[in-house]
Formats: sequence, structure tokens, C-alpha cells
Amino acid sequence: MGFERLERGEWIAVAGGILLAVALFLGWYHLQNANATLGDHTGPATLSAWQAHPILRWFLLAGAAAPLILAWIVMREHALSWPRGEMTAVTAIAALGLLLWVGLINRPGDPRSLVHLRFGWVVAAVGAALMLVGAVMRTQETETRRKPPGTI
Repeated sequence: MGFERLERGEWIAVAGGILLAVALFLGWYHLQNANATLGDHTGPATLSAWQAHPILRWFLLAGAAAPLILAWIVMREHALSWPRGEMTAVTAIAALGLLLWVGLINRPGDPRSLVHLRFGWVVAAVGAALMLVGAVMRTQETETRRKPPGTI
């Protein structure tokens, strides 16, 4: 077991996963004034994802662990029935989709015009994007086994 087995794709994905995990504790939303509310919080305040999303935070934290699990699999040379990095890519796509949903499409808080995004959300989006890029790089490095025609 050694770090020398890790390729550039794994390092990028691990950096993205760590960035996503750290970003959960940075400020994501700013409540502009006393009329703005987000869950139990009222403004003016800056809230992290850990404070604002009681359920989503666990999904994002689990998604941030995916590149670390990929690195562990590569370092230990475990045999897989799918290309290495493929599940990390799926996890990164899901995390990026959730981030885009809660940041751009359906931002939490009431009224939404008084809830603004902060730097932590951007860091989380960059982390998820790095996870995806690193996982795709790793998937491309793995040779896929071809099956004969007519088999499942």
C-alpha cells in the first residue's frame, strides 16, 4: 500500500472531496436583514451548509468521502467489477446537481430575494467539479474489458 500508486486523477478528486467537505462549514447563505428567515435562523446572519441543510449536509459529506474511498481502493489494489473512478464520477455528478439545485434553482429561505449566496457555496461547487474531473480522468486511465457479442 502506497501513495505512489495514485495517479493525477485520484489526487485531483481527493482535493475536490476535501474542498467539498471543508466548504460545508463555510458561509453559504447570507440573510440580508431581519425579514429574511432560513429554517430557525433570522437575519442578518451568514449560515453554513451545515446550519442551513440538516439532511443535505449528510449526502454531501458522504459524496465528499467518495474520492477518498477511490484512493483507498487504488492504493490497496482492490479488484472491482467496474472501472475505477466510475462510482466517484456518479457521486460527483449527484453532488454537483444537488449544489446547483440549492444554490441556483431552489435557494432556501424566505423571501428568496433577501437570501444571497456566499463564498462557501462556490468553494463547494468547485470541489464537486474537481471530484468529477479527477474521477473522469481515472476512468479513462482504466482499460475496460470488452465482452463478446450476445452476452450480458
